[in-house]
Amino acid sequence: MKREDLIRQITRDGCVFVRSGANHDIYMNPRTGKKQPVPRHREIDGHLARHIKKILA
Repeated sequence: MKREDLIRQITRDGCVFVRSGANHDIYMNPRTGKKQPVPRHREIDGHLARHIKKILA
């Protein structure tokens, strides 16, 4: 999955950008308070993308 598509999906679901790390960007779901790092790779493995969306849902 392309990183831009993943970011578009999680922000559409209400997640917000928190900060940049060294190799990851941190996104948070304000409803649940859960944070999850999103790697800065152009392509993100499908399994990892599902995991990120599951945690931030």
